[in-house]
Amino acid sequence: KDNNQWAQQTAPCNWSLDRMEEARVLYQAEISTADFQQPHEAKKLINDYVSKQTQGKISELISALDNQTLMVLVNYIYFKGKWKTPFEPHFTRESDFYLDKKRTVKVPMMHHMFLTTPYFRDEDLSCSVVELKYTGNASALFILPDEGRMQQVEASLQPETLKKWKDSLRKIDDLYMPKFSISSDYSLENILPQLGIKEVFSKQADLSRITGAKDLSVVHKAVLDVAETGTEAAAATGCCPVGSALILQPLKIYFNRPFLVMISDTNTQTPLFMAKVTNPKEN
Repeated sequence: KDNNQWAQQTAPCNWSLDRMEEARVLYQAEISTADFQQPHEAKKLINDYVSKQTQGKISELISALDNQTLMVLVNYIYFKGKWKTPFEPHFTRESDFYLDKKRTVKVPMMHHMFLTTPYFRDEDLSCSVVELKYTGNASALFILPDEGRMQQVEASLQPETLKKWKDSLRKIDDLYMPKFSISSDYSLENILPQLGIKEVFSKQADLSRITGAKDLSVVHKAVLDVAETGTEAAAATGCCPVGSALILQPLKIYFNRPFLVMISDTNTQTPLFMAKVTNPKEN
């Protein structure tokens, strides 16, 4: 995980050497320069940097820049985890994944017999929860809502719910999980205010002491791959001041319809990545 600041080579950016050093010390941020008067070349420079740092998982964080750009702030995180108990590839079979009541797609369905992994059935929220551990200090919670209960479960993803699930996990012996690779990208100007980060996007915000400009745009992109050996995940954010759970037996569970996944640090219980998988065949 790291931060990087890209400033215009000859910009009227109000970043003194002292302030740049403060950013390096306080935020562990590298300081780089780019010529935003050549937006295509600057975009390639930043995207190549992010691609290298995320092992090629995020190849195009910034889709467009213009020559009014004065600074780009980049934050990225890259995670590669190996399952503590990997899935055996020769057990993987093509299987149906139910997109809804009428549509299915064929997916490579991984199968783990005699896995003995933690599992919990939450009758209150109508979902099933499985925990898979990585080597090291990370684990993944896979959350499978009953049909028609996805929104209810999503709305209940609070710390107390996660704690209840963690405290209630018991063992299962048979697990079916699709391989998948998903990605998403968002413009965060409308999302962050819903999380309480409002003032920086308001008309009253003034970033001119930093960049000489007042406006701000924020983009975010994330990628998540899950396969037999483990998981690769990466996320990056760019900030630009501009001018059916079929439980066939009590100890068997099929992830064969839309589900949620959350990867966390087991030492701090901090969520690192969270995703909703509605179609494992689509990014």
